[in-house]
Amino acid sequence: MVVLYVCLFLSSLVFLFVRLRKSAEPRGKLPPGKTGWPVIGETLEFLSTGEKGYPEKFIFDRIAKYSSSVFRTHLFGEKMAVLGGAAGNKFLFSNENKLVQVWWPRSVGKLFPSDIHSSTVEAIILRKMLPDFLKLEALHRYVGEMDIAAQRHFEEGWEKKEQVTVFPLANKYTFSLACRLFLSMEDPVLVEKFAKPFDLMAAAFNAIPVNLPGTRYNTAFKTSRYIRKELLAIVKQRKVDLVEGKATPTQDVLSHILSLRDDDGKEHPEFYIADKIFGLLMAGHDTVASACAAIVKYLAELPHIYDAVYQEQMEIKKSKAPGELLNLGDVQKMKYSWNVALEVMRLSPPLPSGLREALTDFTYNGFHIPKGWKIYFSPNTTHRDAQFFPEPLKFDPSRFDGSGPAPYTYVAFGGGPRMCPGQQYARHELMVFVHHLVTRFKVEKVIPDEQIIVAPLPAPAKGLPVRLFPHKP
Repeated sequence: MVVLYVCLFLSSLVFLFVRLRKSAEPRGKLPPGKTGWPVIGETLEFLSTGEKGYPEKFIFDRIAKYSSSVFRTHLFGEKMAVLGGAAGNKFLFSNENKLVQVWWPRSVGKLFPSDIHSSTVEAIILRKMLPDFLKLEALHRYVGEMDIAAQRHFEEGWEKKEQVTVFPLANKYTFSLACRLFLSMEDPVLVEKFAKPFDLMAAAFNAIPVNLPGTRYNTAFKTSRYIRKELLAIVKQRKVDLVEGKATPTQDVLSHILSLRDDDGKEHPEFYIADKIFGLLMAGHDTVASACAAIVKYLAELPHIYDAVYQEQMEIKKSKAPGELLNLGDVQKMKYSWNVALEVMRLSPPLPSGLREALTDFTYNGFHIPKGWKIYFSPNTTHRDAQFFPEPLKFDPSRFDGSGPAPYTYVAFGGGPRMCPGQQYARHELMVFVHHLVTRFKVEKVIPDEQIIVAPLPAPAKGLPVRLFPHKP
């Protein structure tokens, strides 16, 4: 009898093991690929290609190896599917908050905590907060402020210098402008004090996520808490200023967000607003700084492109009365200059990748993507594809004439329903920067073969030192 019970018990264990194993198996064919080393997967190789200036190599090598635009890998401690091509872009952007949602590694999430909503709800709320600020009529006022900020920036950082290092200057310009437009913070000393913690944060995105004293990640973690504390104090003071009439609901992004109410008609918590401003300040300056530096790089390398941009910008400058600020109409006349910027961002996307999380099981291109898997996509899979951009390594702004590239092939600003709400803000900021650059100087690279590295955003390996050649009056 004892033997019978033992046999029945063992049989039950075997049955349970088989059931559990079957339930853990994917319901369909997974994409081709491999998971690499235990825990770290293929993360080191992935990061290495970016640091060497060829972030697309990791993706293109595997697309060629597996003869598939979708493959699986293991990055940042997560099972991950990589979706490439225009079809992959369309699928992800069209299914945002349906089949997939924005995802960040846990290490990043700890630096930018969100204590109220899921990332799906966060994205929806944030996109509701910004449209009024980003409307063309609002930008009409902000272009003048951008012009004032750019004039001060070039006078203080570029004029009367034979050589400058572009990337830190561009970063300073975009951060000070974000502080001005988002927080009405204009005191250069205060902005500089505020900029240093943000620089520490940006440097930690690729840090090993070990929160021990002395590590870069630990420094970033402490810095994140400091920034949030400072921003919370600014939010509290602004609420008082609004009540006392010392500030207006339309003066900047902070006042605008404070004037909004949630679906129940209640104010958003102060710490929540501080977190949103934190994220906007990061997103509103580092990607644009990357684009500014890349534009200077290509203008220095391609004299015929520089000459055409210079001619366009000088026509606009000559049309202005002394002291007259740039306006929305002036920016809209910068068509060739904007095409140049778009081509720069095709070859060097300010956001070289995106991450999503599968909200449910789904099938893509005949392959099963399980719920909870992370999804990686890169603009380079279409930006450097000869099918969509003939001679993809050739710099050709005319690609954007007329209706421009086919949908979902150019995704520097996303695509379809997931188009970046800050596209027009970035356009105006970049064009004002280009206007002041080319109407003042011609530039020459000090390091002719300097690479653009990705760690995690594109940046010149040595900061892009250039020689300045002022135009004669």
